[in-house]
Amino acid sequence: GNLIASHSGTGRGRKLVLSAHMDCVQPCIGVEPVVEGGIVSSAGETVLGGDDKAGIAVVLEGLERLTESGEPFGPIDVVFTVSEETGLTGAKALVAGDVEGDLCLVFDAAGEPGGIVVGAPTHYTFEARFTGQAAHAGVAPEQGVSAIVMASRAICAMQHGRLDEATTANIGTIEGGVATNVVAADVSLTGECRSLERSRVDQVRDEMDAAIHEAAREGGGSVEVGWTVEYEGFRFSQEDPILALVEDAMADIDLTPLRFETGGGSDGNILHAAGVPTLVLSSGLRDVHSTDESVSVDDLESLTKLVCSVAARLVE
Repeated sequence: GNLIASHSGTGRGRKLVLSAHMDCVQPCIGVEPVVEGGIVSSAGETVLGGDDKAGIAVVLEGLERLTESGEPFGPIDVVFTVSEETGLTGAKALVAGDVEGDLCLVFDAAGEPGGIVVGAPTHYTFEARFTGQAAHAGVAPEQGVSAIVMASRAICAMQHGRLDEATTANIGTIEGGVATNVVAADVSLTGECRSLERSRVDQVRDEMDAAIHEAAREGGGSVEVGWTVEYEGFRFSQEDPILALVEDAMADIDLTPLRFETGGGSDGNILHAAGVPTLVLSSGLRDVHSTDESVSVDDLESLTKLVCSVAARLVE
């Protein structure tokens, strides 16, 4: 379901890739956008869907202005993905050769135009299935092995929340048991860890995994654990030339750059890992994923100018 399009450009230049995602979070059925005082918001009980319709609008308007300007620009690929909000699955479905370029801009970060994501985490998730032994909790509890107790011991042995400046960990769900009078035989536990430091996230993953297995051993049951790398992280050097190029393009249109790191992931993680130098840019979104979501027309205008400015700087 991803949409990939190419324009050969009008002259020689390095290839630019422009990307945004087409899905948005619920509630998003029947969106009625309203523009008041230069601010676009939703008229009803839905999100605006600016995440990431704003990015799509900027890319399309930027392309239209480039083709109408008569100014030379190099080849441009556009990649609009599906299912970003449900685990970046659209971007993950891309295969080698789908996306190639010298610079990719993903318009999908909150904040004022000028924001540049220079670091995003590696993200692990897990599902652990504890197995114990069912028994009547009132008649013969000593014959049971509680999977809930095992899962609880594992949780208590882990670190949670913000572990350091670059690292977080969380337990997301715990499900199991059938009744108050039955020692629970089965429990499913899910969680995650993230870090901007690759070695650190591996360390936290190993510690969480060890806590899970030790809790099952101590509890007299068993556990099966599956870990998934949701996406690889990235961190740009402060002297990276593509940062300088984009910041120079911002200066050309009087936009002030702001570098920042984030604890969240995006299609940018997937595209960067695929070998395309990728910067995720703030797209002016406010109150993202809520019914108060909004974006200003002026911010969309600034980002459209940025598309043209970056394209101009990639011309040889």
